[in-house]
Formats: sequence, C-alpha cells, structure tokens
Amino acid sequence: MNYQIECEKMLARIEPGHRRLLLHSCCAPCSSYVLVYLRKYLEITVFYYNPNISFEQEYQRRVAEQKRLIEQLNAKRDGGEYPISYVDGDFEPEKFFEIAKGLEHVKEGGERCFLCYELRLRKSAEYAKTHRFDYFTTTLSISPLKRAEKLNEIGSRLEGEYGVRYLLSDFKKKNGYKQSVELSKEYNLYRQNYCGCVYSKREREEREETQT
Repeated sequence: MNYQIECEKMLARIEPGHRRLLLHSCCAPCSSYVLVYLRKYLEITVFYYNPNISFEQEYQRRVAEQKRLIEQLNAKRDGGEYPISYVDGDFEPEKFFEIAKGLEHVKEGGERCFLCYELRLRKSAEYAKTHRFDYFTTTLSISPLKRAEKLNEIGSRLEGEYGVRYLLSDFKKKNGYKQSVELSKEYNLYRQNYCGCVYSKREREEREETQT
C-alpha cells in the first residue's frame, strides 16, 4: 500500500468541523515538513511524548526546539493555514526501559523499535480520545529509518481500540524527508544524530568508531 496516497485521499475527504488532529512529534526537524504540509488541511496540536529519550537534558533541548519551530511557523502563517498548538507529554523514560527489557542489543529498526512505536502511539491515541480529537498520527514515518508499514499497522489497530481515526501516512514520500532537511536548515534547527534512547546512541557511536 502507498500510505502517502492514502493520506491524500483522507485529507480530501475531511469534513468542515472535523479537522482537529493530534500529531505525535518525535522532534522538531521531523515535524517541520509534516506541519507545513498538514496545516493547510487540519487544525494541528503537536503532542510531544517521547519516553525513549533517555537523558533529560537532551529531552528538554528537543522540547525547546519543537516549541521554537511552532512559534516561528505560526508567525509566518497566511490566511489559508490553520494555527498550530502544542501540548507536553510526560517525561517518563522508565516506560521505555520497561518495554525494552530483553531487547537491549536488538539493532535499531527491530522489535524494540516496534514496541517503542506502539508506546508512543498508544499514549497519543489515549490523549486524542480523551480530548475529542478527530484524528491522530505521528511524524515518525518521515524518517528513512522508521518502518511506515509498521507505524500504520499499529495506528490502524489503535484506531479500532480508541475510536479515533488514524491518519495514514508515509511522510518521507514525495521528497518529504528532503524537504524536512531543507526546513531544518532554514529554521536553524538542532538535528540530533540518534533517535533518542541509550541503545540507538550506543549503536551510532559504535558505527562512528568503525568509520574512523
């Protein structure tokens, strides 16, 4: 399935009065293109919930960049674009370590990551249901390292559990990832070189050591 084509079909069918989207964001750089793309169609609230980020200083740095980007995008908004809101999730890395037990040495992109996808998407679905959003989705599919089919599989299953529509997507398509890199440069965003958890950081450092 081409999830980005499915996304476009869903956006074309959105009804007036049913435009509230809860967008789980992993970081400002990944959200940049997604926000620019979707704010023409939807009233977006960015939900920053990332318990995989193991270090509080790193977490707070990414939160600050997310808020700064939203402020700047809102300042540049024209009449045809909806304003973007923001809500903090909880900083609870213990939740991530619970689901990662026994999977500490699995390569990035494997089962540990799939459980992490679900952890973040489930919290997003819960929030979306409680606060009566029409849709929820995540920026994660913009990354070349994230499995769009797995994200959409989990999101669709959670849609059935919580009764909130999941916006199918593969935001890396149609040069989405490339445009996120360009927007990151335009807004001078901090681009981290690892996903967030201690295991992805370790894997990145080991890879860099072998290249030197």
